[in-house]
Amino acid sequence: MSRSNRPGLGAVVFFMVAFMLGVYFTFAAVQGGYGLFRRVEIAAERDALSRDLEKLEAKIAQMENLTRRLSDTYLDLDLLDQQARSVLGMIRSDEIVIR
Repeated sequence: MSRSNRPGLGAVVFFMVAFMLGVYFTFAAVQGGYGLFRRVEIAAERDALSRDLEKLEAKIAQMENLTRRLSDTYLDLDLLDQQARSVLGMIRSDEIVIR
């Protein structure tokens, strides 16, 4: 009797399992929690947060400047006048209010 040159059932099962594992790990490397797509999402989120941080730092610097200008050691009379007008609703006697 001559034997066929076909691979045995065990070899086919082995290659199918190896192929399925390869597909699974490839999918996990691309779509998984630590995959390529997640890495791109994290980079985009980092860039957006960096822009927000820059805006907040600029706003903090502006607030620190205004606070320093109203401090006891340095008094900006124009800023004090502006704050009195906006907070207290005061006007000078020579001004005309238009509503």
